[in-house]
Amino acid sequence: MTQSKPKNQSSRDRFIEFAKNGNIILNQCNKCNNIILETVYYCDKCFSSSFKQISYIGKGTVVTYTIQAVAPEGFEDVNSYAWVIFKLDDCNINVSGFLPGISSPSDLPLGSKIKVVDFHEKHGLILQKYQ
Repeated sequence: MTQSKPKNQSSRDRFIEFAKNGNIILNQCNKCNNIILETVYYCDKCFSSSFKQISYIGKGTVVTYTIQAVAPEGFEDVNSYAWVIFKLDDCNINVSGFLPGISSPSDLPLGSKIKVVDFHEKHGLILQKYQ
């Protein structure tokens, strides 16, 4: 689904707005149609820098993660969490985000289904497991 960018809205604000609605903004190369993360400035297939922004539903499958059982300084607002890398459904793009409440590998088996549910100023994309 292609979206036009409203005037006076930064890329960051747009990213946050879409994340709060469970979506991820990606770039699609205007030259070769390759899809890449919105934060990438050159196509990794043809090196073009001309893109259109598209929106994908922020659902996917856990590829890997790191568990922080003891939250570091600045993250005292959560007990334990996982920093998750997940592959978007229907798209060969990996995205990362913050999943609170994970304290052991048994809480988050590889292949678990994940969705974007919000954005937090400090934690970034907020994720949630789903069935």
